[in-house]
Amino acid sequence: MARKEFATLTPQMFYILLALYEPRHGYDVMQAVHEMTDGEVQIGAGTLYALLPRFLEDGYIALVGETDRKKIYQITPYGREKLAEERRRMEKMLEHSRKAVGR
Repeated sequence: MARKEFATLTPQMFYILLALYEPRHGYDVMQAVHEMTDGEVQIGAGTLYALLPRFLEDGYIALVGETDRKKIYQITPYGREKLAEERRRMEKMLEHSRKAVGR
């Protein structure tokens, strides 16, 4: 069965939205994700710049400004809800995992 687009978020999607709790431009997003994950999650420019327009179109983020020809984005209330939904889904998965292995 095919995965419905954005029904669940990939780690890259999750961290991009998380990074956009503060207004940021693209390169800033990549750096923020690198820092918040201690380098464990890398966001490539191709991935980021493919996802940003899709996030905009779906209302997860908004264009909030432009400086030195760099577009600045921030997560919207709708995007925050999507992120919260994803956190709940992951927490439930962890709970199931703990029950399955007895920890």
